[in-house]
Amino acid sequence: MTDSKYILFFFGCLGAFNGIVFGIWLIIRSRKKQLSDLFLGSLLLALSIRIGKSVFVFFNPDLAKIYLQLGLSACLFIGPALYFYTRSAMEQITEIPRSWKWQIGLLLAAIVLVGGFAPYPVYPEFWGTYIIRAIYTVWLVYVVATLVKLWPVMVKSVKRAVWKKLGLQKQEKWLLTIVLANVVIFTTFFLSLVGRQCQLYLSGSLIFTFVLYAVALWVMYKKKEPVTVQAPPPPKYANKKVEEGEAKALLARLDQLMVEQELYKNTDLTLAELAASVAVSSHQLSQVLNDNLGKNFTFYINEYRIKKACAMIAGNHPFSLEAIGYEVGFNSKSTFYTAFRKVMATTPALYKEGLEKMDTI
Repeated sequence: MTDSKYILFFFGCLGAFNGIVFGIWLIIRSRKKQLSDLFLGSLLLALSIRIGKSVFVFFNPDLAKIYLQLGLSACLFIGPALYFYTRSAMEQITEIPRSWKWQIGLLLAAIVLVGGFAPYPVYPEFWGTYIIRAIYTVWLVYVVATLVKLWPVMVKSVKRAVWKKLGLQKQEKWLLTIVLANVVIFTTFFLSLVGRQCQLYLSGSLIFTFVLYAVALWVMYKKKEPVTVQAPPPPKYANKKVEEGEAKALLARLDQLMVEQELYKNTDLTLAELAASVAVSSHQLSQVLNDNLGKNFTFYINEYRIKKACAMIAGNHPFSLEAIGYEVGFNSKSTFYTAFRKVMATTPALYKEGLEKMDTI
């Protein structure tokens, strides 16, 4: 091999090896963290096996066909892992739904049965004609399903870019990055399958390597936020109770910020961030909300979100109820519905039906 090919081979293998290690680590880590880590680790593991197979085949076309079967079998799980990761991250699912278990079980059964009764080394033409196409079809179906699920976030990103509102939140940016990177990887492999473009075949492997290190950086970023060079200014109220007049002025200023800047749409908004926006400590803001409004931070923010959601429903907004929930700042359907019931004492669907009945009277 030439020096350039050695470099490409090195980066491709490096990404595949590190992806396997990192994927296994995320799967083990998911037991103590969250379900989305399990599927992100599974996604990296499946991609790594597929990428490893691609790299070795590109530089060694005579590779034993059993390795081709292993790589293609792993490929069958890339799409489902991507879809399950996206949903578990968006909806903060803590337990694997039964329907997901059935899907995973059916895919495993297909791999075992087809691989056992018609292995690639014995039936290469059957795999090349039918099985590969079936695997890529499954991959495509789940990629499309993922894009559909992420559609509200994509719409919001375009709308905010056009109207120059608040930017996407970190979780939203991360999901878009992961999904779009997988779309690019799928496209390169699909085009190489259809057009037999070897360079495209290797491109998917190199793209994965860069995405892998982006994943590593993201996990480290979540674990420890970067330190700012310049310390924030000290809060106006540090260790004293806010007087009645100052509290009213503070709440008025806070209300103005919430209305004009729509801070509640920030799904990652924290008490500390909101307090910093009005130059008070978290303790002081929490105290003002509780003493003067009788509300905690979460309920205060959710009230603004639900008020906006009600306005969108009453205005016959084209978004679905679930999409409206994401638009106003909730990070999952369940949290939106729970908050709506607490604030409005009804569900979004019943609220919408009530408005429609009033219109017909």
